[in-house]
Amino acid sequence: MLRRHAHQQARHAREFESFVAGAGGRLLHVATLLTAEPPDANPRARALLTAALAHTYASWDRLRGDDPYDRTRQELAARFARTAWRAHRGRGGVLAALTPQERLVVVLRLGEGVAEEQVAALLGLPVERVRAVCARSVAELVRS
Repeated sequence: MLRRHAHQQARHAREFESFVAGAGGRLLHVATLLTAEPPDANPRARALLTAALAHTYASWDRLRGDDPYDRTRQELAARFARTAWRAHRGRGGVLAALTPQERLVVVLRLGEGVAEEQVAALLGLPVERVRAVCARSVAELVRS
């Protein structure tokens, strides 16, 4: 019994390592855009990603056919949403002119291609509000 459990744990660790090797760079890019840090100096983004990946690893057995990238991205966005409201502006990234909520909407909608309905559900906002935030944010970026 213990031997089977150890074998299963080792297999899950290999699967997770493979997932991180394949998706880690893209997820770090998403986190860096959210925190509006420069790509070469992004400690907040790395901490955010580490926490999201730890959550994904802890629930790896329960994914059952769910896409681990989507689940990790959701966790990343949720963690950012819970903590970002304290720090309103980024520190030099391409999206630094936007508020945390605007960055979150723009990154999910335009950077990751997440549907408006999914973004609205994740943030607890009406779809119309997500649409308006996205349009206003893009207009702000064009002006910048």
